Formats: sequence, structure tokens, C-alpha cells
Amino acid sequence: MPTNRTFTMIKPDAVQDGNSGAIIKMIEEAGFRIVALKKTQLTPERAGEFYAVHKERPFYNDLCKYMSSGPIVPMILEKDNAVTDFRTLIGATNPANADEGTIRKLFAKSIEANAIHGSDSDENAEIEGSFFFAHIEQF
Repeated sequence: MPTNRTFTMIKPDAVQDGNSGAIIKMIEEAGFRIVALKKTQLTPERAGEFYAVHKERPFYNDLCKYMSSGPIVPMILEKDNAVTDFRTLIGATNPANADEGTIRKLFAKSIEANAIHGSDSDENAEIEGSFFFAHIEQF
């Protein structure tokens, strides 16, 4: 059964470029309520834990290095149909294919430095949200 919560994180490139505020504004204007938010930096080891599902993929080491290269802003968001609506708001993984007005079309630099992560399922939203916010109830 779909939940009303999803997980996102503003990635190091967007934080470094000073786009966190503009991205958060877009999220709120799209009707999402921020349940939890913090600014933090992953160690390479912690990034490896978060992306363990990709451990056998050729891009895994570069991904962990990138995601630990600077501060990130993880968030838990709430809205009806949260996962699907948020995936629409952020746009395609490759910003060249993202729709106009989406977060990735506006702020991503490349398919690798694509500004923001969004959970792809209710199950992953719960897992990913709990990774950063273990104290949030029912998530």
C-alpha cells in the first residue's frame, strides 16, 4: 500500500553550488511537507553502506567518492502519492532527458551530478529515510 512519505537528498554538487534553498522552495511549492531535514556529510564508508545495493556495479566506487565529497541535505517528505509525485518533480536521472521545470533540468550538471536523489518506491523510501533519520516514527 502506498505511503504518504518519501525520502530525498540534495547531492553534493547542488549543495556546493548554493542551490539547496531554491530546491527546498520548489519542493514546498509542489505541496510537500518537510518532516525531517538536516545537513550532513557522508564518510566514504557511510556512503558505501547507503549504496550497498550497487556494490557490484562498475560505478560504485565513483558514486561513493562523489557522495562523500561534500555536504548533502537529506529529507523526509510527506504528501499524498509522495513517491510518484516527487519522482515527477525531480525529473529524469539524465538531466538532458528531464522535463522543463523539473529540479534536475534546472540544477543538475550531468547524469552523475544530477543534484538530487528521490526514492523509487515506498519500500526504498522507508529504508533510505531510516538510514538518515532513525528517530522518525513510522518511517
